[in-house]
Amino acid sequence: MKKFITFTLVVAMTLMTATTAFATAIPRESAPANATEEAIQITESIIGGILDEVENGTAEYSIGRANALVRKAVIAKETGGYGYRVMSAIVRNAIRTIRDMHLRPELYQSETERLKVLLSDVIAEVENGLDYDEAKKEAYILIYKSVNPSFNPDEQFSIDTCYRDMPVVDMATFTVARRLLLGAQSKNAK
Repeated sequence: MKKFITFTLVVAMTLMTATTAFATAIPRESAPANATEEAIQITESIIGGILDEVENGTAEYSIGRANALVRKAVIAKETGGYGYRVMSAIVRNAIRTIRDMHLRPELYQSETERLKVLLSDVIAEVENGLDYDEAKKEAYILIYKSVNPSFNPDEQFSIDTCYRDMPVVDMATFTVARRLLLGAQSKNAK
């Protein structure tokens, strides 16, 4: 009986450690353009438990609860100087992206396979040192053209944003494109 209790305790402690060690991370491809890696990591540490709930599909009112935690951390000056506006945008984008990935995994998988082919040249250029922002712009244009071959970026980007006639593209497509480009960028950094 003593061995069984010891074994049960060891298994329970291992599971608790594994759960803590594998907390859901904020997808870097979801971060706003002005978010630094440090701000993302601080936000991650504040809302990690909520991200786990979102990943598991058990979160209710997750954005509101996460923003409340961020607000408390900002007031307590526990955010390394980052303000609520930046951290709230990180929270919102991360939770929406994680939830979307959880609800539509087959779409993310199919878009990953499709975009690896469509963006192969841009991905290779990023691996060879092309600036991420420039690559993202090129990737977005290729994505728009894959939806509407007559899309003319020079014409559309030269007019006021409220008059642009942009092809409709699912958010998941841009998210996957950013993930692929960030992966290529990390290969370049090594």
